[in-house]
Amino acid sequence: MKKKVLALTLTAAMMLSMAACSSGGNTSDASQDNGGTEAAEVANKDKPLVWFNRQPSNSSTGELDMTALNFNDNTYYVGFDANQGAELQGTMILDYVKANIDTIDRNGDGIIGYVLAIGDIGHNDSIARTRGVRAALGTAVEKDGAIVSDPVGSNADGSATAVKDGSLEVNGKTYIVRELASQEMKNSAGATWDAATAGNAIGTWASSFGDQIDIVASNNDGMGMSMFNAWSKANKVPTFGYDANADAVAAIAEGYGGTISQHADVQAYLTLRVLRNALDGVDIDTGIGTEDDAGNVLSDDVYYYDEAARSYYALNVAVTADNYTEFTDSTKVYEPVSNQLDASAHPEKSVWLNIYNAADNFLSATYQPLLQNYDDLLNLKVEYIGGDGQTEANITNRLSNPSAYDAFAINMVKTDNAASYTALLSQ
Repeated sequence: MKKKVLALTLTAAMMLSMAACSSGGNTSDASQDNGGTEAAEVANKDKPLVWFNRQPSNSSTGELDMTALNFNDNTYYVGFDANQGAELQGTMILDYVKANIDTIDRNGDGIIGYVLAIGDIGHNDSIARTRGVRAALGTAVEKDGAIVSDPVGSNADGSATAVKDGSLEVNGKTYIVRELASQEMKNSAGATWDAATAGNAIGTWASSFGDQIDIVASNNDGMGMSMFNAWSKANKVPTFGYDANADAVAAIAEGYGGTISQHADVQAYLTLRVLRNALDGVDIDTGIGTEDDAGNVLSDDVYYYDEAARSYYALNVAVTADNYTEFTDSTKVYEPVSNQLDASAHPEKSVWLNIYNAADNFLSATYQPLLQNYDDLLNLKVEYIGGDGQTEANITNRLSNPSAYDAFAINMVKTDNAASYTALLSQ
């Protein structure tokens, strides 16, 4: 009889154990409010969520979408300081012009002419970078208190209204600075930040302006490298981009003017770290500004947190001929946060994460490899989804079973479209 009771007890215990394990991404380690030890069900709408790379916002005004940023108590944004980076890119170009003033004016007409590849006219980062270049070079025009970021099309004679001719004095000589042309690099299918379109555009611009083009500027390295390889490398015209993609950094040795590192290593870490902290139920600053139990911690010179916007921002660094050798491996994890977490204290959790465009060079060749390095260190099992860069539906259609995951990291196609995702998590 005792053996039978024992057997029944063991069977019941095993059934309870199996039931607890089978609930997967729907469970939390937190106890019930009544003090019990059973795992509590977590609704999808309450699971940790991180927006990254594209901050929920109005693409026309730049106003943050605070509804999306406050979707639940464990919702955050991770990106970089767009304005600081934009100013840095503009300053980098201006410094190059001053340092090379004796050779920069290719046809000697006293006009420093540049062309500008714009990524997405409705994207906050693209807007900031366009403004940063124009502000530094003195070609900016203000409207309603903000620098105009619209493309000018062609501006051979300096008559465009979206920009003005700048003036630069170096070594006692005054030069005109002119934005000869700019356009949004959008392909026929609707994809923006399109490298192939930029490669075609520089060919058109070169035919129109020839040796009037002294500088090529781009909102990112994908477009910048396309123009560099198609024309400016052969013509020895300095090209400046943004993102510090591996091919762009390597190309600095071949004449690429420079790029901006947005500390993708820090961003990728923060993207997964805030999820890890929320899943562990610990202070959100753990392993970020406060050292964790493995010794991971970030210093305040590489990031900052804006509590009102619930946003973490990495700080940018200019990458030029002076320091590019320090940035040749763009997928190396950041040393201060490279320590493995103990799986017994931080058990494996599942994360659904998407990249808005699987063909985007920065996200696919730099950001995702970094995420894949960090997911192991943080004991996160991440499912990576690659979008087509054009429609949210191409991504949301593959979030058919959010209950299977413990947390989500979302990279939207358009900054306005956060509700396309939160609607799925609210069901």
